[in-house]
Amino acid sequence: MGTPTEDDAQRAKDRHDQLTRAPEATEADAAPRIRVSEHDGVRRIDIDPDAPVRPGMGQTGLDDGSDAD
Repeated sequence: MGTPTEDDAQRAKDRHDQLTRAPEATEADAAPRIRVSEHDGVRRIDIDPDAPVRPGMGQTGLDDGSDAD
């Protein structure tokens, strides 16, 4: 097992490789979508405001993101 820095670098490389492996994938597909910060021992994870895909309810307000009939 490597050092924490080496492990983080390997995870980042593996993530990038996985997200750009599909046909027609672009570098933008591997862009980070979250921001992690830590203050006074509390870790906060925020969705990046520029993320093209966000968790939660879709534009319709339905959990599955489908259109209402």
